[in-house]
Amino acid sequence: MYLADSRGAAAATAPDSGPGRRPAAVPATVLALGAVSLITDVSSEMVTAVLPLYVITGLGLSPLGFGLLDGINNGVGALVRLAGGHLADCGGRRHKAVAGLGYGLSALCKPLLLLAHTLPAISAVLAADRTGKGLRTAPRDAMISLATAPEHRGRAFGVHRAMDTTGALLGPLAAFAVLRATVDGYDAVFAVSGCAAALGVLVLVLFVPRHATGATAAIPAPSARRPEPRPTLRDALGLLRRPRLRRLTVCATLLGLTTVSDSFLYLLLQRDGDLPAHLFPLLPLGTAAVFLTLAVPVGVLADRVSRRRLFLAGHGLLLAGYGLVLSPWHGVPAVIAVLVLHGAFYAATDGVLAAATAGAVPPQHQGAGQALVGTGQALARFACSLAFGAAWNLWGPRTALALTTTALAVGAVAAAFVLRGADEVTA
Repeated sequence: MYLADSRGAAAATAPDSGPGRRPAAVPATVLALGAVSLITDVSSEMVTAVLPLYVITGLGLSPLGFGLLDGINNGVGALVRLAGGHLADCGGRRHKAVAGLGYGLSALCKPLLLLAHTLPAISAVLAADRTGKGLRTAPRDAMISLATAPEHRGRAFGVHRAMDTTGALLGPLAAFAVLRATVDGYDAVFAVSGCAAALGVLVLVLFVPRHATGATAAIPAPSARRPEPRPTLRDALGLLRRPRLRRLTVCATLLGLTTVSDSFLYLLLQRDGDLPAHLFPLLPLGTAAVFLTLAVPVGVLADRVSRRRLFLAGHGLLLAGYGLVLSPWHGVPAVIAVLVLHGAFYAATDGVLAAATAGAVPPQHQGAGQALVGTGQALARFACSLAFGAAWNLWGPRTALALTTTALAVGAVAAAFVLRGADEVTA
């Protein structure tokens, strides 16, 4: 399925590089992966937009139970990232094959929701979907890194994240349109979502080459005459002995421990901003719109300044957003200001962290390196969500946010100290 014709792959990546030609700042491979992410995110966000209501009202699950279910599934996805990154690096850089497996598994889960009408069945389908996401994330980011010149990685990840966020914006709107236009609304949403996910896999198969051919494809593609050594799992975990990667992983994990779940932040905004309940679904769209607007220019900026400092600055924006929520300033203008800061935080951290990670590991370990940093951050955010939910129940939402804000400020100072004096790496 993933053995693309070599001539087709060369044609698909011809704009990326060539004799006497400067490498493209945003290679065709990155654009193709962006299209895959856009389509897949439309599919995923269609389900995400309706799933809480479907599970709570249709199956009778409590909100607390759904939150725990979603948190466990996210934790599963985070752990699977390590396996996905390692498998992608093994056997001649199987990044496309492993990413395709992840995308395919998630695509298969969407129509299965049509058959899952009990809590155990829903849980199994969601766990499989998160497993697919965990498998594909690190190989996808590794392909972006390998296809792009080091000095343009920030821009490339910015373009990819902008396309990905476009899908996140369109998904809820598509779900809303399907619900309005059909009688069996939930089943129709799941069916359309499955078709979109299948289209994303098809785009991956047809338009993404098997091997990076851009400026950073420093290691040769495997051949029968000169087989490529297979990185072992010990090699992957041993990447943490590299000082730059270890610093990034520590800082991403430390700051992830003080990053409140988006859902909790939106609930606080809705409560303190006195927003009508029917406007609640618009809050994630506000963050996504700002993220989409800033992803590319911030990515370009990351190529010109220190990516690690920009990553820290992004958490400074998040700290300012938390401060606004805790301030006496309420109402719609305050909500808009927080959403702008929240979207800018994602623009300055998501793709920028991936670009910084790419420069801290050798090409043959790109998948494992991306997985290590991403897993540490994801598990830390999961732990923060559980702790924040417990603090909310014990002391109330504002006290919980005040404690988290204080911890974020301390964590940002500690992260700046850990990264102090580290040279920016672009190779």
